[in-house]
Amino acid sequence: MRPRVEAGIAIPQTFVSGGVEPTRLRDFLGRAEGLGFHSAWVVEQILGRMPSLEPVALLAYAAAHTERLRLGSAVLLTALRSPIHLAKMLATIDQLSSGRLIVGVGLGGSPGIYPAYGLTADRRVARFVEGLRVMKALWSESPVTFKGEFFHLDGATVEPKPVQRPHPPLWFGGHHPSALRRAVALGNGFIGAGSASTAAFAEQVKVLRQALAEAGRDPATFPIGKRVYIALDHDRDRAATRLSEWFGSFYGRRELAAQVSVWGDASACLDGLAKITAAGAHLLLLNPVFDEADHLEQLAANIIPKLQA
Repeated sequence: MRPRVEAGIAIPQTFVSGGVEPTRLRDFLGRAEGLGFHSAWVVEQILGRMPSLEPVALLAYAAAHTERLRLGSAVLLTALRSPIHLAKMLATIDQLSSGRLIVGVGLGGSPGIYPAYGLTADRRVARFVEGLRVMKALWSESPVTFKGEFFHLDGATVEPKPVQRPHPPLWFGGHHPSALRRAVALGNGFIGAGSASTAAFAEQVKVLRQALAEAGRDPATFPIGKRVYIALDHDRDRAATRLSEWFGSFYGRRELAAQVSVWGDASACLDGLAKITAAGAHLLLLNPVFDEADHLEQLAANIIPKLQA
């Protein structure tokens, strides 16, 4: 029996024009919770032309304005952050949300940005993995003594611990087979990138399932999700244009929109989303990039019930 498809929603985080409007953001979160969405998610883009709110701070804001909605990151580029500070911040958010946090992590696909953070891309995979080991230890042990290649802790303690024990679930992003196997070896779930096509995602799921089988892990205990850029509009050409404009600003690649997005009227969107769930997604992280509040209502009324039926 296929698991129930859950629907998450992207928190409005980018602003093509105008400034940040906290009231609209608060109302969006409250409405998403009221409509029964499974979760609300942030993305990380610290450096970029498009104005974008910082994800960890936004998760804290979301925790303050919701009570039941799960809160996730898809994904944090943890190798560019201090695992000590990040462990503390995320433990705080898990406390403030009463244990509703999902920590999505990833390595990222742009080694060239490392010098901007005072780091080198050399051995970035090793730094990424070791940083996660440090975070897990700080979340679950007291005190922590750790002697690694990059991080040394001598009797260190982070308090309070997260509400979720031994720690909030770690969902990995990535597309390379090595990254997918790492997700199974170290993580509790997987979240496919919005910049990946449905066909590419289907291939990733195959690798994940093989790795789960080799590790003797029950696939039912390893959720798989995917971010899906979506534009629900009866005018298909208008939806495509608005998507391509946003992709040009956020990714610098207007043409990517047509390769990875779902757009058009309700029937066209349902068809596209059904293909993603058939490829193996248990959670659809729905990501409108314009008219977010209107999309929230339409998705809840016209799309999600039919997907779940």
